[in-house]
Amino acid sequence: MRKAIFIISGCLILIIAAFTLTKQPAASRKFGSEKKAPEFSLKDINGLERKLSDFKGRVVIIDFWATWCPPCRQEIPHFIGLYDQYKSRGLEIIGIALDRNEERIVSAFAAKNKINYIVLLGNEEVSDLYGGIAAIPTTFIVDKDGNIRKKYIGYNEKEVFEKDIKELL
Repeated sequence: MRKAIFIISGCLILIIAAFTLTKQPAASRKFGSEKKAPEFSLKDINGLERKLSDFKGRVVIIDFWATWCPPCRQEIPHFIGLYDQYKSRGLEIIGIALDRNEERIVSAFAAKNKINYIVLLGNEEVSDLYGGIAAIPTTFIVDKDGNIRKKYIGYNEKEVFEKDIKELL
């Protein structure tokens, strides 16, 4: 009997710990204004070359993601809604897809999911510029002067990004 209670208690503790950990917000790191977002040049899903400097003077969300990543896919509707709501006020969203040489897959995925913001085809060189992307989604918030203000690793609710956007617009 005592052993059964011990096992049940242990299981309950594990369940509570797992539930608590999944409800925590993703890791966030705040940057000072001195950390410039590294310049990059990548092709979008339509074959056009895009550079970060093309968006100077705008608040930019840079999201490193992949089509096969469930948390990345969960954030896409957040970014679609935020772009609809704030693009006229100076927001730009750039999704950098890290799928391996899968131009058609990313393009079809973007069309199917009605992604309304810029989707670029990423590579290791660009992810290295941003400190190496060890986990996806990894999202950077860049201010109008091109400074990285926040970095998030993992899934976040729409309200987290919206709060950052409102502070910077």
